[in-house]
Amino acid sequence: MTSTTKVVVIGGGYSGVMAASRLTRRDDVTVTLINPRAAFVERIRLHQLAGGTHEAVVEYRKVLAEGVGLVVDSVTRIDAAERRLTLESGGTVDYDYLVYAVGSGSARPSVPGAAEFAYPVAGLEEAERLRSALEAAPVSAAVTVVGGGPSGIETAAELAETGRRVTLVCGRVLGPYLHPRGRRSVAGRLAALGVTVVEGPGAEVTAVTRDAVRLADGRELAGHVTVWTAGFGVPDLAARSGLTTDSLGRLLTDETLTSVDDERIVAAGDSAAPSDLPFRMGCQSAVQLGPQAAETVLSRIAGERPAPVDVGFAGQCISLGRRFGIFQVSHKDDTAKKLYLGGRPGAKLKELICRSTVWQLGYEARKPGVRTWWAKDDKRGERLVAKHGEALATR
Repeated sequence: MTSTTKVVVIGGGYSGVMAASRLTRRDDVTVTLINPRAAFVERIRLHQLAGGTHEAVVEYRKVLAEGVGLVVDSVTRIDAAERRLTLESGGTVDYDYLVYAVGSGSARPSVPGAAEFAYPVAGLEEAERLRSALEAAPVSAAVTVVGGGPSGIETAAELAETGRRVTLVCGRVLGPYLHPRGRRSVAGRLAALGVTVVEGPGAEVTAVTRDAVRLADGRELAGHVTVWTAGFGVPDLAARSGLTTDSLGRLLTDETLTSVDDERIVAAGDSAAPSDLPFRMGCQSAVQLGPQAAETVLSRIAGERPAPVDVGFAGQCISLGRRFGIFQVSHKDDTAKKLYLGGRPGAKLKELICRSTVWQLGYEARKPGVRTWWAKDDKRGERLVAKHGEALATR
């Protein structure tokens, strides 16, 4: 009698979907994906959902392999000793191997009033709530977006293009990732859209009220609707379950994405911290980490040694409304180059990337395991040595 290995994937985002589909390569493996929603969320389009230009959801049948069983629920606890998951609905699910891909979301802000009065945009329900608030507000109402990273820039531009009066509070600098040349391009487009950019010393937010944002230098900015995009956090499921995490709560793993506590648990995406040297959060790393996490599981099932993680970057793409955008080219180690593509070509490339990301998920679902190339980062070994020393880096 042929035995079957039960693999459960927690989280149906970019990395979880890629991992689940890749795992169907073996006929003797049953794959279950547990996710709180019945549809896939295009997280990179949530600013469009808030602005009313996209719904940001895709049916799972378009991106998930047919052999994957979908359970619409949330996991509340991982019992690693018993290899059992407790669900919010009260049920349990047993596993032989677990892929931890719970992703990330809005970090709970420590700034007084932000949790009560500001609207985050990192999750589907949050973006829907923001959209409702904007629809209820007059077009002339002041909108303040807090956070100078990609989410803040994209949200500010998206809303300004609809005629909203938008102020973007960046803290110290607009687009910290961007090369100065790319930053100037973004600033120019925001100015053309009428966005007021607040940055520099004293521009940190110290308090949020129902209709205003207060800054460290004493300024007070009107904010009929305040959008909070400053920082991301991860679910505390791993920590609550007694698993070792990094300072942010990501599951701590070795370089094969295997939990340092249990070789039956493998992490992927934003919730993974390989060697306590995690990759930048986002779909660019997630679509690489998902399949590699699955390959680690498949290697262990086959009795083989898993390969170390290998993730590289091409850059950062930011939409500036529907007609303009920028692709900031980077080295494979995720540091920006001088080169960027802006304007209308940048917008077209951004849209192409959004569509091609969903296509990648669908391609993996139809042909699991066919895609084997990754944008390799040759400098990760150097960073591992710098952080941990030669012995750990070569394990």
